[in-house]
Amino acid sequence: MDLGITGLRVLITAGSGGIGLEIARAFLKEGARVEVCDVDEATLAALAETAPGAVGTACDVSDRAAVQRFMDGALSRLGGLDVLVNNAGIAGPTGRVDQIDPADWDRTLAVDITGHFNVTRLAVPALKESDNASIIGLSSAAGRFGFPLRSPYAAAKWGVVGFIKSLAMELGEFGIRANAILPGSVDGPRIQSVFQNKARERNLSVEQVQAMALAATSLKKLVPPQHLANLAVFLASPLGSTISGQAIAVDADLQMLF
Repeated sequence: MDLGITGLRVLITAGSGGIGLEIARAFLKEGARVEVCDVDEATLAALAETAPGAVGTACDVSDRAAVQRFMDGALSRLGGLDVLVNNAGIAGPTGRVDQIDPADWDRTLAVDITGHFNVTRLAVPALKESDNASIIGLSSAAGRFGFPLRSPYAAAKWGVVGFIKSLAMELGEFGIRANAILPGSVDGPRIQSVFQNKARERNLSVEQVQAMALAATSLKKLVPPQHLANLAVFLASPLGSTISGQAIAVDADLQMLF
């Protein structure tokens, strides 16, 4: 299927590894031009091999000065912007709310929700000039369920949904659509780290924790990161031109978090 996005100008935060890298690859495969930022210098250095054609820049989205530099360079190289994918996020601490270090709370929200604001505010003027403009925010299943032992992460991911829905209402008059993707348990190193931390907190094995997570889904499986990338590309294409203000779950029909 021709998605009609050849030459689309795309910016992806945390785009040199994990879900962000899969999204970058999916856009490149369809002929888009892709700029990414990341804090992981090793994955940025490997970008020429992992996502040929993508341009990578080191940037912490919680650092407004760094974001300004990144955006100035990326928008100049792209000559404008059609798609912003706010993917940057960290897992944050695992523990009961009274056990969480306030510094860990602050850092989680600084990256996982304030980072979205820091990038978006600078992207909007360029998006207003596009005839196929969209913003995609990576939230989480933790953005629609309570998530015990992960309150900073859940608070930020609920915030992403509220931010996206507000953007859809604010920016619709300019033809800019905004949607959130809510992944469930995505196959890869991050979810394994989460399972390990929860296993330690609950005195269970990692295998037991993973089994509990899968049991809470109808399909009883982890989500391949490519499925999130496929949705992002569709939403950003002209085929998704009337989809806005939505929080779309890709989670194997998850029923609860524990």
